[in-house]
Amino acid sequence: MSVDSDPAGPADQTPTGESALALTRRARRMARLLQERYPDAHCELDFEDAFQLLVATVLSAQTTDVRVNGVTPTLFARFPDAHALATADRAEVEAIIQPTGFFRAKTESLLKLGAALVERFEGQVPARLTDLVTLPGVGRKTANVVLGNAFDVPGITVDTHVGRLARRFGWTDAEDPVAVEHAVGALFPRREWTQLSHVLIFHGRRTCHARKPACGACPVARLCPAYGVGETDPVAAAALVRTAPRA
Repeated sequence: MSVDSDPAGPADQTPTGESALALTRRARRMARLLQERYPDAHCELDFEDAFQLLVATVLSAQTTDVRVNGVTPTLFARFPDAHALATADRAEVEAIIQPTGFFRAKTESLLKLGAALVERFEGQVPARLTDLVTLPGVGRKTANVVLGNAFDVPGITVDTHVGRLARRFGWTDAEDPVAVEHAVGALFPRREWTQLSHVLIFHGRRTCHARKPACGACPVARLCPAYGVGETDPVAAAALVRTAPRA
């Protein structure tokens, strides 16, 4: 991988040693190439409204979107809104969401979430980050998912995939999710943040895996400082690429 140098000045304390301008240019080229690879990148949680997306995102912790999508139709048919969830029977909720793992803790969060929405927001999901993060079980990651996909408010969702790729790409060396969010956000126009998150998550799930990335089948290999940490042989790498998220 060759990192472009910027003749305008010295490196500005970026993780790769390139100037801030060069880093921004490289990051945006990478994003364009990834968008070409994943033109249909989107939120892979099934939902019909902000309430459903909020609940599904809370359930997605420590599990896959596929498993969450497997339980939410039953959950929402039984508890279609915050008022119903706030008065739900704990054992019934636990039985429905058990396949997602940590079902007792998640049930506790969902019951408290429903109650908080009813008591403080008249049963409606608020459309501001400062309000969302005050809700039980909701952090910045969940809030940005809801804002970007239910309210069209741009946000960067720093899950494990986005954090891993941002560091591998040399966009940041931060480990703290909030620091990653701000560092990545500084490289791109605000209007692109939500779609950028989708593209990075798609790439992380399908190609740039945590344990064995498919470097030889990666569309941004020539721009990536981490090229070579995974399989570089094109044929072997292609076999590692997933066409769908893990179940």
